[in-house]
Amino acid sequence: MNLDLQKFRYKFRYFIEQYYEKPLVNFFVSIKFSPSMITILGLIITFISSFFIYKGLFVFSAIILIIGSSFDMLDGGVARRTNSVSKEGALLDSVFDRISEALVLVSIAFYYLNNESTNGYEIYLCFISLVGSIMVSYIRARAEYLGATGTAGILTRPERLIIIIFSLLLGNPIYALWILAVGTPISAGIRFFDSWKTLRKK
Repeated sequence: MNLDLQKFRYKFRYFIEQYYEKPLVNFFVSIKFSPSMITILGLIITFISSFFIYKGLFVFSAIILIIGSSFDMLDGGVARRTNSVSKEGALLDSVFDRISEALVLVSIAFYYLNNESTNGYEIYLCFISLVGSIMVSYIRARAEYLGATGTAGILTRPERLIIIIFSLLLGNPIYALWILAVGTPISAGIRFFDSWKTLRKK
């Protein structure tokens, strides 16, 4: 089952790369946008989306978030296309990815704090989702450093973004919170034990 999910994810990623990412990468290369500029612009757009989430304008914020997450996909492609891949650029991208995701989940938490939360469970879901999401990404980074792939499991960052965006488009972020609060700790656990087994065999 996990292998099938991985295959589906790779096929989906290939489709996006061929028909969406490459044309936009060519465009940004033509107007001489650097990878770091794209990374920073993506974070700014995500911050704007987070503000509208806080205000409860979920559908509008989802549209802006789609644009912001698109920029996040393009910085690496532009770096490779222009032969400007660098460690500092990779660091900037990774850090801003975590900040972007935190901004979205924290803005949802603040929305519920100021509006509809009756018993606070939505806040707990935001907290669990944020910690789980960070752990999924951290385990991969640490596993790769130690010599394992760290790619097992589901709910990687692109999948988490898609879930959040669809939930916002439906006008209720609680759907995404439940999925992420349950799914990200499970995914982190799967990724941890898969990496653990790989490293024990080395």
